[in-house]
Amino acid sequence: MAMSNTHTRYGSVTRLFHWLTALLVITLIPVALIANELPFETSEQLARKAWFFSLHKTLGVSVFFVALARIAWALSQPKPAPLHPDQKAETFMAETAHWLLYGSLVLAPMSGWMHHAATTGFAPIWWPLGQGLPFIPKSEAIAALFGGAHWVFGKIMAVTIALHVLGAIKHQVIDRDATLRRMLNGAPELATLPRARHSTTPLLAALAVWAITLGAGTAFGLYSPHTSTAQAAELEDVTSDWRVQDGSIVIAVTQFGSLVEGSFSDWTADISFDPALISGPSGDVEVVISVGSLMLGSVTDQALGPDFFDASSFATATYRADLITGVDGFIAKGTLTIKDQTVPLDMPFRLSVNGDTAFLHANHTLDRRDFAIGDNMPDESSLAFSVKVNVELTATRAVAE
Repeated sequence: MAMSNTHTRYGSVTRLFHWLTALLVITLIPVALIANELPFETSEQLARKAWFFSLHKTLGVSVFFVALARIAWALSQPKPAPLHPDQKAETFMAETAHWLLYGSLVLAPMSGWMHHAATTGFAPIWWPLGQGLPFIPKSEAIAALFGGAHWVFGKIMAVTIALHVLGAIKHQVIDRDATLRRMLNGAPELATLPRARHSTTPLLAALAVWAITLGAGTAFGLYSPHTSTAQAAELEDVTSDWRVQDGSIVIAVTQFGSLVEGSFSDWTADISFDPALISGPSGDVEVVISVGSLMLGSVTDQALGPDFFDASSFATATYRADLITGVDGFIAKGTLTIKDQTVPLDMPFRLSVNGDTAFLHANHTLDRRDFAIGDNMPDESSLAFSVKVNVELTATRAVAE
């Protein structure tokens, strides 16, 4: 059995690459469809959904590397001539489809891998290559770009595969030629075939298809960052002794052993504080957070859903505390209300004051169970109990009018 291609037949290596790719693709496509349809109401359901997504992603990375190896091998081999070179339109469509298929087998998994690297969320890739990629930062905008591209390339690949299969059936049933047989067993040598003449026109046609479909994706907003379906509450402006100029409230949860980090983009802080006091009560603070402004990577909608923050029913979270200056530092002693659960919360923080500008940094760990968040996940196999909170802000003293 010859390993290399000839002028009229495919070698065993080419056939192996063809059928290995087919096996991977016809597995990962239905796996993706199943994963998208599975519910995630309970810990067991979420674990099952994540397993299917991890399988899809892992198979996708496999397709990427197999496709690269297949293309490298194809470039080193002669391409067998078409069996019906006189049917120019059919030959043109077949070569265009091959360009689309080869390109999609690289571009679809590559864009999906980049989307995975740019976002935070569940369903890790099982390959021992890490979850990130060089030069791909964690970014909602980048994740949206590659997520949209993955959808487009995936659809092109699926349509091209369907046309490829129909073409093979046509050759076998209607033409009754050796097209399918020479991909199965090499088929007998067909010495009368003229040498294949390949032009760049099919490649240009494939590039045009990619350009048109990617452009259509732009028109339909496929590359726009994900926006949560939850409506974020509009917060009223506050009049405060110290006005926040810049800051962040970041949370980090552990899902399936991986850290998922996100932040609230809309919150207010009413701060009263006297830096001249060196001990005891020095002021107070009230922080109101628009829960619907949370962005938590690919699990944002789940986090804002009824089993977690329930943003549609509880639009805000509130932290009220007295600010205490002590010998060893500062502490905010108060309560945190999330949903309808109010829990005592004492939060040490670091504070530096330079004239009329103050810089605050605080870290704390909460237990999601205290706030009835994720009660449908009573163990840590899917979602850890602890939630890390990081607060940073820069505030300036308000000028007395």
